Amino acid sequence: MDRETINAEVRALARLDLEGLRVEWRRRYGPAAPKLRSPELLALMLAWRIQSDAFGGLDDATRRKLRSDAAITVDRFETPVGTVLTREWKGVSETVRRTPAGYEWRGRTLKSLSAAARAICGTPRSGPLFFGLKEASA
Repeated sequence: MDRETINAEVRALARLDLEGLRVEWRRRYGPAAPKLRSPELLALMLAWRIQSDAFGGLDDATRRKLRSDAAITVDRFETPVGTVLTREWKGVSETVRRTPAGYEWRGRTLKSLSAAARAICGTPRSGPLFFGLKEASA
């Protein structure tokens, strides 16, 4: 199938409710549909399977890395573009959105998650710690 047809099939998943997604799964992949109660997650799983079937799945290097028991270390904490983080601070719900340019908060673009946490609190803070993405070390 061509890319446009696959994209249209994936977009069509957004119009289905949970039962509709289960029906679509069974139609494509047999009776063993995942026992999920989240239509969002099931739609993502279906979209992955449809695209993977059409265009190929993960490459061998990525499969090996995912199967390895080796710890993955990252020098700097990054969140994917599009991630929205919310934290209540002094009774106000503060929302930060990851964009290609950085982290957007109240119309401002900041270079890091820690800069966003600092802007919210007024004092230097670890952004991943402030937004609950990592635990404080003991």
